[in-house]
Amino acid sequence: MAEFTVTGLRVVREVARSGSFSAAADRLGYTQSAVSRQIALMEQAAGCRLFDRHARGVRLTAAGGLVVRHAETVVAELDTAREQLGRLIAGPPATIRVGAFSTAMAALVPRAVAATAARVPVREGLSPHLLTAVARGRLDLAVVTGDRALPDSVAVEPLLDDPLLVAVAADHPLANRISVTPAQLRETQWIAGSSKPDDTLLGAWHEPGHVPDIAFVARDWFAKLGLVAAGLGGTVVPGIAAPLVPATIALIRIDHPAAVRPTRVVRARGLGTAGEALVEALRDSAAALLAEVRNRLR
Repeated sequence: MAEFTVTGLRVVREVARSGSFSAAADRLGYTQSAVSRQIALMEQAAGCRLFDRHARGVRLTAAGGLVVRHAETVVAELDTAREQLGRLIAGPPATIRVGAFSTAMAALVPRAVAATAARVPVREGLSPHLLTAVARGRLDLAVVTGDRALPDSVAVEPLLDDPLLVAVAADHPLANRISVTPAQLRETQWIAGSSKPDDTLLGAWHEPGHVPDIAFVARDWFAKLGLVAAGLGGTVVPGIAAPLVPATIALIRIDHPAAVRPTRVVRARGLGTAGEALVEALRDSAAALLAEVRNRLR
């Protein structure tokens, strides 16, 4: 007497789902004759017909419905066992310790982490502190800004030139522009993270010979955007933070060679396969974010 088999149960389930032998064969990558043969063997094992054949396909019998319900359970359990065995053989996921400055945490780093299989504890911090942490082995890699001297124990590679944008309210006189020159920004009231124009915290566009008018000081990004949306001033936003900016706020490119923020990945040498995969995911995330910024500015 024939016995129920896992292959046969998979075929019965697929025929029940698709309603015909030919459609099931296409989905499973089998020939139609192979599907017919498996159904015949399953019907022998059941001792009765599992499907009624008709001109437009097949229909489950009462016995077939019973077998399909059990087949769903058996196949699902076996698939789960296979996945668990794979994880057991592979061992625990690799751990990659990552650091990033605050605006890189808006989308750049989270998207990359979500695309990897590694366990990735993330630490937010200022770029100088993150560089030190990588150099001393407390982090495996960090996403940083600025151009600083690096020890020989770490490797560095460019990730993107992050465009600096001006965020203004939708009814601001500059809101309909794609780009502005620094001269067009001189009358702007600014919302910045510090009252000092040369502070490293973003907020006000400044250039030699001109002191920006900083009307409000706010360190929190949501506070800055709230003040902008109320029409109380503009603020400089890095392109990688654009996903945080509501569509009701206009973003404008600053037409100046210095209106970019070089962003780099600093990493320990000999990072390993999981670390290299995360770096590649960061590259993909950066490319996708730049495309989003370009679309937003059109």
